[in-house]
Amino acid sequence: MTNTTLAAIAAILTVSGGYLIYSSVRSRSATPRTAAAISLDERFRSWAREAGLGAVRPAEFAAAVIVVFVAGGLAAYALFGGVLPAVATGAALATSPLATYKARRRARLAEAAEAWPRILEELRLQIGSLGRSVPQALFETGRRVPEEWRPAFGAAEREWLLTTDFHRTASILKERLADPTADAICETLLVAHEFGGSDVDARLADLIEDRVLDLQGRKDAVSRQAGLRFARRFVLIVPVGMAAAGMAIGTGRAAYGTPGGQVAIVVAVASVALCWLWSSRLMRMPAEPRVFR
Repeated sequence: MTNTTLAAIAAILTVSGGYLIYSSVRSRSATPRTAAAISLDERFRSWAREAGLGAVRPAEFAAAVIVVFVAGGLAAYALFGGVLPAVATGAALATSPLATYKARRRARLAEAAEAWPRILEELRLQIGSLGRSVPQALFETGRRVPEEWRPAFGAAEREWLLTTDFHRTASILKERLADPTADAICETLLVAHEFGGSDVDARLADLIEDRVLDLQGRKDAVSRQAGLRFARRFVLIVPVGMAAAGMAIGTGRAAYGTPGGQVAIVVAVASVALCWLWSSRLMRMPAEPRVFR
């Protein structure tokens, strides 16, 4: 495949990414979508919230994947001079936007999760000492939550003002936050609002103690993984350095251009990608399961 053909393919992929973004913007002012399109969009948004993509639109995500695929493929083609390594490298790197979105989302949520004990303590004060109603205490506390959670609390408050249906309000808050602690808090407040009870203070106190212990345990686990995370980066650095050194020695570059060399590069790229994914899975912190969905 010539350089002209490869450039044409890259141009087509880039134009496709631009068209996805344009069609996403244009669809906002178009006629109402069909039920199937709305259902597909809702399924993607539900998956996106669980995957850590937040409010990323499908077109934006697809465009990011295409751009990374094209850039990685062109770099690999310039380095190895073959189509198979370019496609393999582009496909491996195309997973990086999802990983990046998820990592940023996890970091923001981990930082926000440190506020749960304070939020729960304020709820106890609002409901117990100040005698506020459960919805009022929840929304007043929600105005002082971390920035990451404020849209969810704002949507729940709007639902309450429109319908005064606390069950629906709690469901929206649980859906938007997608957090086990938020699920437990919403269920506790929902029972207190609908059936009353004097044990709300004790249950919130138990939740505070549980959150403090969980946060401390996770911080200890993350600190112990610092060395492993540093060593994990060599999964990417060492193979690239060895490939560059091999190309600089004698007929190394010509060897990479042979059919056997091209296949070996593809196998190496696949091995590095699998090792990276495997190490990510081994080092992943266990997520607390969501019981009250």
